[in-house]
Amino acid sequence: MKKQQETCKRVDIGGQAVMEGVMMKSPDAIAIAVRRPDNTIVVRHNPYESLAKKHKWMGWPFVRGTVSMFTMFSQGMSTLQQSTDMLGILDEEPTKFEMWLSKKLGKGIDKIVMAVAIVLAVVLSVGLFFVLPELFAKLLKGFWPEPSMSWLVNLLSGLLRIAILVGYILFCATVPEVRRTFEYHGAEHKTVYANENDLPLTPENAQKFGTLHPRCGTSFLLIVFVISIVLFTLVGYQGGAFIWRLLSRLALLPVVAGISYEVLKRLAHSQSALTKALRWPGMQMQRLTTRPPTDAMVEVAIVAMNVALHGLPAHAKRTPEGWAVLRDYRESDPGYTPPVGDAAADRGAETSGTMAGDMQPLTAALD
Repeated sequence: MKKQQETCKRVDIGGQAVMEGVMMKSPDAIAIAVRRPDNTIVVRHNPYESLAKKHKWMGWPFVRGTVSMFTMFSQGMSTLQQSTDMLGILDEEPTKFEMWLSKKLGKGIDKIVMAVAIVLAVVLSVGLFFVLPELFAKLLKGFWPEPSMSWLVNLLSGLLRIAILVGYILFCATVPEVRRTFEYHGAEHKTVYANENDLPLTPENAQKFGTLHPRCGTSFLLIVFVISIVLFTLVGYQGGAFIWRLLSRLALLPVVAGISYEVLKRLAHSQSALTKALRWPGMQMQRLTTRPPTDAMVEVAIVAMNVALHGLPAHAKRTPEGWAVLRDYRESDPGYTPPVGDAAADRGAETSGTMAGDMQPLTAALD
């Protein structure tokens, strides 16, 4: 058995913090779990097939990083929308303008809101991390027009990108809801660590680990920014025309993402002194986006992990949307056996399609 375990390749389980919850992604499923105001945990399970399985070339080294960057962005926005729906706190009626727009475009309100959010996010990202640094580079070109000084211009504009990223994160952290999301981010990392170390998924075991993880997206962002400085200097347009500098940087972004993804994977799966030193800056960057979670938050992350790996618990009550409603995180464990009375009540509630209004709250506290 031990030899068999040693030959089995461990798969990486990734995740994302959402509003009052956590998303976990296994190779074939995505699970989102959130803590509702009544203290129950609502969790959904979505089958998942990576693009690399559908199109093998999308899994090639360097190509997979570019694919991953765009899929993570789209999935991240969709996950945030789904988690908000699961919380059930934004059920207000659409405005007349939203209804008119939905009728004209032939799309649902949620799809329109998602599309607008994606467009705004792209515009904000391009403006902050490309337009502003390149305007700064144009200014520097006025002081150092010599081609031999291009490396310094690219270095300083690249450092400005990093400074903008840090400032943006610090600004977001001033919002209480975002700070709670950073705590759920810490819960996600702790739970991933517990799973990677083959420990039973309990808050006690997960809380033994730190909140910094080598495969975190925050580390990936820092690597992207560092790689971009090098690549923009070597093959990017070095002239003084602002528009050509901007377009060349945007065109090179997929290449930067592909290289950065491979660097992240190599650094994350090695324990040599050199790789630890190289990934140290990215790990420290995570101190901005993670916070120590409560046990209650860790419970939510554990539910997301269990459902991503094993599916929705068969005994759990269901909402009309098909989401499972849990009163205790242990109900998501594949070995959990509900008491006879609870199991009968759950089956009755599932058959009637209603949710009991007097569900007992969880007694533990979470991240």
